[in-house]
Amino acid sequence: MFGDYTPDQLLSIFAMQGFAGLILFSVFVLMALGLAIIFGQMGVINMAHGEFMILGAYVTYLTSKFFQAYLPALFPIYFFLAMILAFIASGALGMLVEWLLIRHLYKRPLDTLLATWGLSLILQQAYRSIFGAREVGVELPSWMMGAIHMTDSIEVPINGVFVMTLTMLITVVVGILMYRSSWGRQVRAVVLNRDMAGAVGINTEKVDRMTFGIGCGIAGVAGAAFTMIGSTGPTSGQLYIVDTFLVVVFGGAQSLLGTIASAFTISQARSTLEFFTSGSMAQVITLIGVVLILMLRPQGLFALKVRR
Repeated sequence: MFGDYTPDQLLSIFAMQGFAGLILFSVFVLMALGLAIIFGQMGVINMAHGEFMILGAYVTYLTSKFFQAYLPALFPIYFFLAMILAFIASGALGMLVEWLLIRHLYKRPLDTLLATWGLSLILQQAYRSIFGAREVGVELPSWMMGAIHMTDSIEVPINGVFVMTLTMLITVVVGILMYRSSWGRQVRAVVLNRDMAGAVGINTEKVDRMTFGIGCGIAGVAGAAFTMIGSTGPTSGQLYIVDTFLVVVFGGAQSLLGTIASAFTISQARSTLEFFTSGSMAQVITLIGVVLILMLRPQGLFALKVRR
């Protein structure tokens, strides 16, 4: 596999695929952060998580069209407002779904899987009816176009650097929320012992609704970032939901650090293997590797330690 390339060529290939893997890593992390909060902290298998991401992507698309038509002078900064609107739209829909559907299915993981799978089909059809079956693309501001020339053979796209920077900022914010805020302490208390948390005055229903809403809101931001590297269609979210669950389970369902480490490992492996094999073969090899590791360590790379 490597014999047809010189050492310099291999170095350039690994560097380019490494940067491409970092962009894929960014999408995985943004998707997995929201899913880790919902699945890891609440035990809810949300098969509609990809559709919350696509809602954020469509909100970004609509925002770009609005700025192009009515505020062309402010078009270079529309993306920052689009991310906020994507978070609000996906988060609000998530809280509504939790109130109408999810709160009746806690501690019934198979039922949540079936219910959210049906929700994903409903949302896909809604997107198809509203936006059409064809994929749509977002026009990026001029300052996001082009690439940074690292060497003569290595270029890094500017929009990819922006997505990676955005991912790091959101990861830091989520970490602060989970481990340094009163809401994070309440979430962890509910996870460890829901009955005791309620006994000491924590409104567990409110915590659940906020947790689900924030997890879906982060997925909406992932959708906004997704528009920079791909086109948006009604079923685009389903392309990432399996990989996202794989990232969360492999890293440890309740570990923020595990989610990041897992996303980095899987994205880098897939990006490098895709160059030397094919996209489908790279996914198969990566999946086999993850399954083998989980057979040896079923709790994932990092597991939450709980005193029994």
